[in-house]
Amino acid sequence: MLDIITLADAVAAEINTGSFSVPVTAVRMLLPEFELGDLADLKVIVVPARIQTTGLTRQAMRHEVDIEIGVQKKLSGQVDTELPQWMDLVEAIDTFLRKRTLAGAVDAAWLKSAIEPLYAREHVAQSRVFTSIITVTYLLIGDNT
Repeated sequence: MLDIITLADAVAAEINTGSFSVPVTAVRMLLPEFELGDLADLKVIVVPARIQTTGLTRQAMRHEVDIEIGVQKKLSGQVDTELPQWMDLVEAIDTFLRKRTLAGAVDAAWLKSAIEPLYAREHVAQSRVFTSIITVTYLLIGDNT
């Protein structure tokens, strides 16, 4: 079975092949922590988040693996004009990954995705930072080991 770090690396690499409204460089991290000054540039961070395993047959297991994609950017202009641009980017990344075979993890099948929060209101209000998280769930079928 493919490990979760390899899957997160594959998701980051796949995002980097996409064409979006702004240049995007996704990076896999295990402990993403940034200072406010670091967020002047767009951050797209891919984090392995969860594995849920259930029995499928006596020989096979079903693994649902969640990968979180954080998108953060310090706002420089008006909230009402700048937020929609970043929300559109988040939706574009989500759409791009939907039902897509990952070049670095061909055995992983896209199962579902969720954007929550679409933007963290408290980050905007307190620090003027756009923060959104896409959770993408991939399905892997493996043997019972």
